[in-house]
Amino acid sequence: MVQAEMKNDKQQTAIDKANDVWNEIHTSYERNDIIYDDWLEMFQNEIERCNTPVIDLGCGSGNDTLYLIERGKKVISCDYSFNAIENIKKNFPEVHGTECFDMTKGLPFEDNYTDIIISDLSLHYFTEKTTFRIIDEIKRVLKPEGMFIFRVNSVKDVNHGAGEGKEIERHLFETADGRYKRFFDLDDIESFFGEWKKIFVREETMARYEMEKILWRCGVQVKK
Repeated sequence: MVQAEMKNDKQQTAIDKANDVWNEIHTSYERNDIIYDDWLEMFQNEIERCNTPVIDLGCGSGNDTLYLIERGKKVISCDYSFNAIENIKKNFPEVHGTECFDMTKGLPFEDNYTDIIISDLSLHYFTEKTTFRIIDEIKRVLKPEGMFIFRVNSVKDVNHGAGEGKEIERHLFETADGRYKRFFDLDDIESFFGEWKKIFVREETMARYEMEKILWRCGVQVKK
């Protein structure tokens, strides 16, 4: 019990340190500065059919919020960073809603609330136990046959820290500043989403950053 409490405390410390970093990153920016790539195009049919607000989990600067708004979708932008949410409110006054919360403590939505939740590079900062708990919450909030669309770090993402730092768990590393960062292989995807229907799972390269990033793009569906 004591060891479990210590591990939980360390996880929370890592989350809080990460939040400090993201608050600094998201100090201020303008809508015209926001650039998105086309990773959601693969799921455009599902997005077009969605009649509920799309939850953008870990929205950051609002790349995907902007993509969805431009396509006429209602979006609820969510992040743990207060500054990120304040910038969303400033840059996207038309957004359906915003929520500032720590996803490790649950999602502030009713059961069966929405047809689609997206998470772009925001699900890979947690221990295995916490990751499973977040995924269970995502499943709870999704409607039957609802879809979770996400991207996560690949174990091949050496340009962005893969294999660096102290390995806390398999593929979860503690960075030099005390944050956690997880990297996924196909076995990890299967492990975390074994109870979901796999619609699309592919490892690929993203060129949005200065150095190319290797990640997994995935779409999974709640089984009936």
